[in-house]
Amino acid sequence: MSVEVRNDGYPRATSDCLGQNFAEMFNIKFEDNKGQRCMVWPNRYAPMTYWGACLFYRICSYDMRGILDACINTVKTLNEAGFRAAEDLRENYPPRWKYSYLEMKGVPVRIEIVPKDMAKNQDHVVQHDNSSKMDIPTSDLVERGNDILDNIQQSMFDAARQKRDACIKVAYTWEEFITALNEKKLILAPWCDEEEVEKKVKAHTKAEMGACKTLCTPLDQPDLAEGMPAKKWTYWGRSY
Repeated sequence: MSVEVRNDGYPRATSDCLGQNFAEMFNIKFEDNKGQRCMVWPNRYAPMTYWGACLFYRICSYDMRGILDACINTVKTLNEAGFRAAEDLRENYPPRWKYSYLEMKGVPVRIEIVPKDMAKNQDHVVQHDNSSKMDIPTSDLVERGNDILDNIQQSMFDAARQKRDACIKVAYTWEEFITALNEKKLILAPWCDEEEVEKKVKAHTKAEMGACKTLCTPLDQPDLAEGMPAKKWTYWGRSY
């Protein structure tokens, strides 16, 4: 049996007149409406809380050793299947602290093992990319694990590509180029592929945030209009 202690308080407030002894001690004065300097009569207003200890008894009816063994066996099974898994058996941190810690470290999936799931021969799995939760039979954990990781990879890739595409602007004129640059966009513009032209662009766009320069050339090239001196489309932008 374990005992959990929680303190509950009953708040109230107090107010006191400290008299002029306090003002004399610290030489606290003010100028009254007659222009005379007088000692203040300070008051004290302070919140006070009276604390009482409340005890809650919780009976542990489950086998802690069995839960730890289940965690260790699950990690062993996943590692043997080619996953990189580890158990967190620390007892000096609460579960929510561990959840946050794992997310900050970039762990993609969390597996929770609790008595009610052990009784059903299943594991509670949480994806850290979208916080989705699911209960998976223990026997299917390895197979479903591959699908979950593939889905996380694809989902993160699609989200990154969507954000990148939203930041790209196509510029056909110098005015469109400057407008997109000031909006901190990635600019796709035609280029004659000459170093001297790039130097001129850098000179004309040099500012506090830095000059604009060529970044990379996409493999999939849009069609160029006939009669243009440009040889290819290139991404332009500032490096912040």
